[in-house]
Amino acid sequence: MAFKPFFAETVHLLRLCAPILVAQIAQTTMSFVDTVMAGQVSATDMAAVAVATSFWLPIILLVQGIVMALTPIISQLNGARRHGEVAGAVHQGFWLTLLVTLPAMLALYYSPQALHWMDVDPVLAEKTTGYLHGILWGMPAYALYQVLRNFSEGLSHTLPTMIIGFVGLAVNIPANYALIHGKFGLPALGGVGCGYASALVFWAMLGAMILYTRRSALLGSFAIFSRLSAPDPARIGRIFRLGFPIAMAIFCEVTLFTVVALLLAPLGSEVVAGHQIAINFSSMVFMLPLSLGMALTIRVGHRLGENQASQARIASLAGIGFGCLLAVFTALATVLGRDAIGAIYTDNPRVLELASSLLLLAALYQISDSAQVIGAAALRGYKDTQMIFYITLFAYWLCGLPVGMVLGLTDWLVPAMGPHGFWIGFLVGLSVAAILLIRRLRIIYEKVDHRDRAGLPLVDGM
Repeated sequence: MAFKPFFAETVHLLRLCAPILVAQIAQTTMSFVDTVMAGQVSATDMAAVAVATSFWLPIILLVQGIVMALTPIISQLNGARRHGEVAGAVHQGFWLTLLVTLPAMLALYYSPQALHWMDVDPVLAEKTTGYLHGILWGMPAYALYQVLRNFSEGLSHTLPTMIIGFVGLAVNIPANYALIHGKFGLPALGGVGCGYASALVFWAMLGAMILYTRRSALLGSFAIFSRLSAPDPARIGRIFRLGFPIAMAIFCEVTLFTVVALLLAPLGSEVVAGHQIAINFSSMVFMLPLSLGMALTIRVGHRLGENQASQARIASLAGIGFGCLLAVFTALATVLGRDAIGAIYTDNPRVLELASSLLLLAALYQISDSAQVIGAAALRGYKDTQMIFYITLFAYWLCGLPVGMVLGLTDWLVPAMGPHGFWIGFLVGLSVAAILLIRRLRIIYEKVDHRDRAGLPLVDGM
């Protein structure tokens, strides 16, 4: 029965995906807690957390993107039963992480200089700087945790990601309370305390992951802490070449939404608020295909490691198909509930009206958004990351953003549409990305099938 393999792969993907999704929810909850608890002090403290996040998030995602190269490497080694090479790959990941984290920390340290160039209110600038200098101390822990996370997920063991996500949340709330309000003999730092609390959370998550790795029968069997391999520039270079395009693709996407927010700022606070509601809700829905995509990278890499090209192809098609089907249901739910969704955030009638209309466009792009993020994840499983960056750059910055600017800010084609024009640009960019990424997947299928027919191994060396 032709349907049976697709159903089996979908079930396997969902088992891998569930813990990742719960971990993503825990991470999002931590950001929500930071915003709410800082807002209890003052609006300036809450604004400082929001502004600081726009600085540190792209930088830390660059580091995380590079480290994500370990997932397909380890999943392919695991599928090929080359277990003796896994510890070495993890160790080279550690060395690479240290190399890229140091310049990232320097960039984060000096990033508040931009606030002075932007003529930001001095009090807000001071609090934002304090937050950034606080979270700075947690960056090495966050980066090293990502190495261990990718090691575990590469072995198709996603449960620790979920468990340690809750560890982070459990530390986040009391640490925020103590550092924001000055409890237990600590100074009252206000919103700045969220930065130091986040750093503490990152170290707690790293400590928990090290403990889990040592105690777990599966992860402990690889003995990655018994001996540390010396840096191997050639292997580190291969991981970097695989991970850097992933990082840049993520950076292109994150900065696109930041640039659009800045372009909308002159249109007024109500426009920005309506846009932010639609973006925030879309980001929460996006966790579904994102988590499914992470699981798909693991599954495709494992199947290729087993020299099962046809099964890798079935897994990727099942992932994209299920993701798009799920997006149809979330899009329908968004359309039907758009007024209620907006009411969760605000009772301002003008903001509600704008948010409701933008959520209609958000519903339209959920299908193409799912297809592009899951298609990119499948390509990562095939270790085809360079093209992901090129496609992302072209689709978002050369298609989506120009269309959004023309429709949103000019009268060249139609009267200026404001935020609606930019959201049509999002739809165009994501649709172009989805089409090109899936087309690229078809090319990769043919290349892998050719290697398979020729009797060549599907997995190259680390």
